[in-house]
Amino acid sequence: MNPPITKTRFAPSPTGYIHLGNVRTALFSALAAARDCGVFLLRIEDTDQARSSNDYSDALKEDLDWLGLRWQEGPDIGGDHGPYHQSQRSDVYARYYRELEQHDLAYPCFCSEHQLALSRKAQIAASKPPRYAGTCARLTPEQVQAKLREGLQPVLRFRVPQNQSIRFTDAVRGEQVFAGGDIGDFIIRRADGTPAFFFCNAIDDALMQVTHVLRGEDHLSNTPRQILLLEALQLRVPCYGHISMIVGTDGAPLSKRTGSESVRELRAHGYFPLAVVNYLARLGHAYESNAYMTFAELASSFDTSKLGRSPARHDVNQLIHWQREAAAKASEQDLWVWMGPQVHGLVAAGQVSEFIQTVRPNVTQPEDALHWAQVIYGEHLALNHDAQQIVQHAGAQFFEAALSALETHRDNFAALADQVKAVTGVKGKHLFHPLRVALTGEVHGPEMARLLKLLPLEQARRRLLACAGRV
Repeated sequence: MNPPITKTRFAPSPTGYIHLGNVRTALFSALAAARDCGVFLLRIEDTDQARSSNDYSDALKEDLDWLGLRWQEGPDIGGDHGPYHQSQRSDVYARYYRELEQHDLAYPCFCSEHQLALSRKAQIAASKPPRYAGTCARLTPEQVQAKLREGLQPVLRFRVPQNQSIRFTDAVRGEQVFAGGDIGDFIIRRADGTPAFFFCNAIDDALMQVTHVLRGEDHLSNTPRQILLLEALQLRVPCYGHISMIVGTDGAPLSKRTGSESVRELRAHGYFPLAVVNYLARLGHAYESNAYMTFAELASSFDTSKLGRSPARHDVNQLIHWQREAAAKASEQDLWVWMGPQVHGLVAAGQVSEFIQTVRPNVTQPEDALHWAQVIYGEHLALNHDAQQIVQHAGAQFFEAALSALETHRDNFAALADQVKAVTGVKGKHLFHPLRVALTGEVHGPEMARLLKLLPLEQARRRLLACAGRV
């Protein structure tokens, strides 16, 4: 079976909920595959059984699905190259360990952590890069057996060709060159028998026919090791691209302290999935258009050559911008569901559509919709200090005039304001601000012409009476 034109993958470890950095990697990979009508693969890298959790695995699949990042191969979908959980692929890795050992390309290492620490300390003192010194590289079979009889559990190290340069073209960072002598023989199997990350990661990419690997720049140093492994095993080497890190406003790697949130938290806060996708698609990637786009539109214009090398700065204001765009473009039905049951319990049955159209420009999160539902339909209206000042400045006679105008112009705000203006001589903001504050408790908000039509007549009367000092 020939591999597709483009096959990308997302290979998370289920040790926690996925955050913005993880999701952006998944998104870029999904966009690259969709652009070429290729395949986006999901693989669960759960070899760390102590930290991995099925609950986290289920959560990340749910989060990807919510974002619209649907994989065409992997868990729950299947494919020709499973299983897609690394914890179920031990036999696969064992086969390749044996092959490397049979060709003397890997060897057991019995060095203790204490020995390795002393070696690193000596190398640093000599101004040399710390790497494995090759202590066990020339053990004879008899010496190996003797150590095994002592009960020592070795790791397995890959022999790195010391005089070889490893060259590859990074899809983001261009030509890369690493000297084999600077790498040192590295561990591919731990003493407990579990595979090292970059071993099983590379093996699975090759066997699953992944053509393009997009991942964080923190994995750049792993790439020459993986290329050496794949070439030694005569397996296909994918095209690698290492994307920039996301940093907070302080320039430090993004963390909970600097605004990093899990997809779960963003979802709980009421973010639209496509708002998150539009934001992340531009975080370290340049689009010619700043328009709000569907996933298909984002994919059609995705270009790895437009992935930036400099750190991408997380800007919550930009995330909110795309959230506003999503709210503005959502259907009435989707927006109504998004607003939630508390809003549903307040809005009059026959006014749902009018309520949505009235408050849509002023809602970013579901709590904004709840606020305006409480303003319109709630019994109690609390005025903050600024609102109270506006009411006091307008005076009781102003609101008596407004009460009279309300009886004549129940749902016509323009006519109501004109009558108050004619009676009081007040105009401009001194006319409109007191009316808005008295009826809504807010200095700013949706159009008053729409709000007045929604506001129950008795509510409007009580509020104007209160401002006139008659309640």
